[in-house]
Amino acid sequence: MTLLVMAAGMGSRYGGLKQLDPIGPNGEFILDYTVYDAMKAGFDKVVFVIKEENLEIFKETVGNRIGNKIKTAYCFQSLDDLPEGFKFPEGRTKQWGTGHAVLAARNEIDGPFVAVNSDDFYGSESFEILAKYMRENSDSPASMAGFVLKNTLTENGTVSRGECFVSEDGTLDNIIERTKIKRLENGNTAYLENDEWIDISEDTIVSMNCWGLPAEFFASAQKAFVEFLNNGGDEMKKEYYLPTAVMKYLADSGKTAKVLKTEAKWFGVTYKEDRETVVNHIRKAIESGIYPEDLWKE
Repeated sequence: MTLLVMAAGMGSRYGGLKQLDPIGPNGEFILDYTVYDAMKAGFDKVVFVIKEENLEIFKETVGNRIGNKIKTAYCFQSLDDLPEGFKFPEGRTKQWGTGHAVLAARNEIDGPFVAVNSDDFYGSESFEILAKYMRENSDSPASMAGFVLKNTLTENGTVSRGECFVSEDGTLDNIIERTKIKRLENGNTAYLENDEWIDISEDTIVSMNCWGLPAEFFASAQKAFVEFLNNGGDEMKKEYYLPTAVMKYLADSGKTAKVLKTEAKWFGVTYKEDRETVVNHIRKAIESGIYPEDLWKE
């Protein structure tokens, strides 16, 4: 199985290349722990989707640490990687989104894979349940680690989460992107829509972009990307989200995705103020024996 790590975003709210901000005691990044957890779960290859200009720094840091531990490849997400007949709008600097990031690896992956964000700490349980399900259900087209909303909030601002609607049998019915969710001063958790805060249960299952997908997904996602480009909208800002691509794939194929609920607590660096929380969590995990002090030491 292959791990696909989306690492091309610059993190506008964080204010820098947050994927390469050390949070471990020996300079490890969040994505180091992601790869470590995936390897323990049985993944044997990792593909990093990055910006081409960041290739050398990735190789000098992450690549030098893990290159002899797991098969490693790099793919580039670029604004001009568009279907035939399309040109990116002049003046656009924002990437096309997570759906487009996954498409960047279409020529590097030919089997089942798990796609994740580089700046989210998912915990070992997420990779274990996905790997187990994918091994035992090779005919199942898709799966997703479903996080509990209350375990994915930050005290430092809003977060973007995909609200999941799940059938009684655990299959995914729909996802709605909630781009601004936070805990309000009255204690309620809510998302912003049309300038109004709407309450949402903290027990809601949300997507953190931790998907198990088959290689056939790429052809569907490329087709859906063409539709996305043709559908208008703000050419400077609109984004092709991975959950949108997944739901389109499921609808067109008539297949379903299994939601694998996890109680794991998410940690991430959406904002600079989040970094200390992540550092402290890693330190406690090391003290508890979950991770070694030096993650990649021979």
